[in-house]
Amino acid sequence: MARKKPISHESDNTDRWMVSYADFVTLLFAFFVVMYAISSVNEGKYRVLADTMTDAFKVAPKSPDPIQIGKESKAVSSTSQNEIIKTIKVLPKPERTYEREMKQIAETVSQSVQPLIDKKLIKVTQHKLWVEIEMNSKILFSSADSELEDEALPALKSLAQVLKALPNAIDVEGHTDNIPINNELFPSNWELSASRAASVVHLFTKYGVNPSRLSSIGYAEYRPIASNSTADGRLRNRRVKVVILADKNARRIVEIDRDIGQAERSNSTSTNGKNAGAEGGS
Repeated sequence: MARKKPISHESDNTDRWMVSYADFVTLLFAFFVVMYAISSVNEGKYRVLADTMTDAFKVAPKSPDPIQIGKESKAVSSTSQNEIIKTIKVLPKPERTYEREMKQIAETVSQSVQPLIDKKLIKVTQHKLWVEIEMNSKILFSSADSELEDEALPALKSLAQVLKALPNAIDVEGHTDNIPINNELFPSNWELSASRAASVVHLFTKYGVNPSRLSSIGYAEYRPIASNSTADGRLRNRRVKVVILADKNARRIVEIDRDIGQAERSNSTSTNGKNAGAEGGS
């Protein structure tokens, strides 16, 4: 009787681990490249690196479950936040070009609303990276209302003629004092400030300003420029501000830097106060 031949089994593929390992090595390489780029002060190279890495990783993963390094990434973002913010400040044009451009815009705007500037109802302020046009709500709105007054239309129309000829992004900000409001239209100062900013934006679009360049922002009472303890201070805080930006991210970056600086000074003052108290008690 003939013997049965043993059934042969195909050997398992022992090289499957190499796919996941290759993914891990790639991600690890990317991690160290990013760490090196963050430590570099060359802003131009950082921007090129960021664009290159984005394009390079727009591909499907080679394995079904690539190895993740989420914990390491979170550690980098939490420990290097200030360095990253300072590194990404890359502007497409030199700041001095922006400053010259902002100066020209400020002069043109000032000429168009000079009578209101003389009456101290409008204030034009030039910064390196933006121009602020601050309008007292006295000429724009009635108390607790967001409907524009007829007297405000000529000034806003003159301003719109200047703005529609510019390519710049424009933020329109609404601000209030700290007196609470609660009615059917406005449950709080948030809604009132946002509605006032939106009213100005609607008027600008009506007079030909490109809507895609406009942003409407409500800050309520949380960005005062004067003390709310006096009637004059509250009047100054009730305002609409039109901000012409040299770069849509420039002002935000400057404000982030300012906030970080204020936080660092506050922490330093707090620490010094604690040390002084400890020394005084000893």
